Amino acid sequence: MAKYSEQMQAIFERFRATVNPDPVSLDEVAAWAIDEGLFRPGPRDVAKLCRDALADSLRQEKRIDAKGRKYRTKHSVRTWIGGQQLSLWADIDTAPRDFLEKSFAQRRQSIVGDCFQIKQDVDHFNDERSGEKPIQIILDFTEDVAEMEAAQHRDLGDEEAA
Repeated sequence: MAKYSEQMQAIFERFRATVNPDPVSLDEVAAWAIDEGLFRPGPRDVAKLCRDALADSLRQEKRIDAKGRKYRTKHSVRTWIGGQQLSLWADIDTAPRDFLEKSFAQRRQSIVGDCFQIKQDVDHFNDERSGEKPIQIILDFTEDVAEMEAAQHRDLGDEEAA
C-alpha cells in the first residue's frame, strides 16, 4: 500500500491529468478530491487534525520582550519515545536550556534542508533550460537578517541601533 504522502501526490497528479495541468490552489484540488471520493479521512484523522491545528497555533504564538523583540513562545523537539516519534512542546520562558538547544538545532537543520532542496531544484531548472538566463539563488541570509533587525529597530524608534 502506498504511503499517505504518495496517495496525496497521486491525487494531485490525477487532478492535473484529468482537470487542469496549470498552477492551481490546493483548495480547488481538495474540493475536487472530496467530490470524487478520493479523500476519505478515517476516525484517527480527527485527532491528527486537532494535533496539527494545535501545532500551527503554537507556532504562531508570539510575545514581545523588554527590548521590543517579538519572539516565538512555543517550541518543539522531535524525539523518539517507546519506538514512536513524537513532538514535545514547551514554552521558551520556562523550558530547560537543553530542550531549547535541541529545538533551535532542529529548526536550523530544517532550514539547511530547505536550502539544500531549493538549490537542487534551481540547479535542475537551470540545467533543463540551459538556453534561458539561469535563476540565481543566494543562500547566505546574513544581510537579510540584518535588514530585518534594522527595520525592527526603526519601527521601535531606535534610530541609533538601526
